[in-house]
Amino acid sequence: MVIKKINWNSKHEVGEVVDSFNNVDVYYNGGVGNSQGRNSSADGYNIGMKYQCVEFVKRYYYERLKHKMPDAYGNAIDFYDTKLKDGDFNTRRDLIQYSNPSKIRPKEEDIIIFNKSLFNSYGHVAIISKVEGDFIEIIQQNPGPFGSSREKIKVECKNNLWLLDNDRILGRLTKKQNESR
Repeated sequence: MVIKKINWNSKHEVGEVVDSFNNVDVYYNGGVGNSQGRNSSADGYNIGMKYQCVEFVKRYYYERLKHKMPDAYGNAIDFYDTKLKDGDFNTRRDLIQYSNPSKIRPKEEDIIIFNKSLFNSYGHVAIISKVEGDFIEIIQQNPGPFGSSREKIKVECKNNLWLLDNDRILGRLTKKQNESR
């Protein structure tokens, strides 16, 4: 769909740094379907299609947490394995997977996985940049031409389960507890 590739926001240029978290930059992508080619690390690891949401999340985990996912390909929706239970190990991503709701409270640097929607069959991923009281803040790349790189989502504990109050959130991924952050 060509309309998803057009940059409707003349205030930003594709590839412009619009935010940063822990010294990892977030780039403006223009239309959500825009792609500027593949980003690979110096050692050949596939980081993803430039300025898409997956590229930011994988680049963040690679640069900040020194983490390479065994399955280096796929769309955002592919990060969540529907066959796993809350707290199971996701071997494709080499991360612990939590459902929404989960018995474990969200924490900074967790990856949030959003389900596909009517206008986005690929899903979406973001990183938790802050956990504070009854909300989390996420940082994201490619939220759309007028979207914000930061968004707050309400979080509450009901029946000993932590719920992120957004119907599209499938769950989260996080590094194993014994790995350094």
